[in-house]
Amino acid sequence: MKYVIKLGGAGLENPTLLQGCVRAIANLVQDGNQVAVVHGGGIQLTKTLAQLGKESEFINGLRVTDAETRDTALMVLAGRVNKGLVAALGAVGQPAIGLSGGDGLMFRARKKRTDPDLGFVGEVAASDPRWIEAIWQLQGVPVISSMALGFDGEYYNINADEMAAACATACHADALVFLTDVPGVRAANGEVMRWLSIDQIAEMAKSAVISGGMLPKLSCQRRRRRCCRIYALREFLKVQKLWWPEAA
Repeated sequence: MKYVIKLGGAGLENPTLLQGCVRAIANLVQDGNQVAVVHGGGIQLTKTLAQLGKESEFINGLRVTDAETRDTALMVLAGRVNKGLVAALGAVGQPAIGLSGGDGLMFRARKKRTDPDLGFVGEVAASDPRWIEAIWQLQGVPVISSMALGFDGEYYNINADEMAAACATACHADALVFLTDVPGVRAANGEVMRWLSIDQIAEMAKSAVISGGMLPKLSCQRRRRRCCRIYALREFLKVQKLWWPEAA
């Protein structure tokens, strides 16, 4: 099977959870599956921007990105976070190749038209999966940061959930898995919903039941009209039989 796994949040911050995630990914490859990892790094980017004296601003779960923020995002996401994931996979014996969406013109971006304007925030306009498939042929794992190159030669910050959905579509993935550090989608009564139909998403977003970082995850699935699985990180490790008490 072909898997696209989106990793972010605590999965990148917590060393124990990260180790569990990369072991699970390595096990999937060893079982004959092809796995691509798409990652964000919003927590790390926010921390770096704060260290530089710059405040982060979000609108509907998307980061407002001026030129300085975009350049910092390129440094953090395509640099430290990406290479950290490659190193973590290498530590468990799984070869991985770190890329940004702009490498090899894998993902081309266009500016996301919003009101108010978000700056250098883009959406995927075109994709070329040949580089991903080439890495798969060598039993490697492509690790892709959520930056893409625009037709104007500028890098754009792409929401990592949207990038993962675009990657899954381009690769004809059998499964798109979001690993998140929240329990899941909550209904109006606060209970976690085990199942959610695509037709429910627009209604729940309109009534603000779905908001923040969960909104891009589900909105891109509504546009894709394909099913995905949203796992809490600890649930994913249990499913992959890689859960241990100290990870709690």
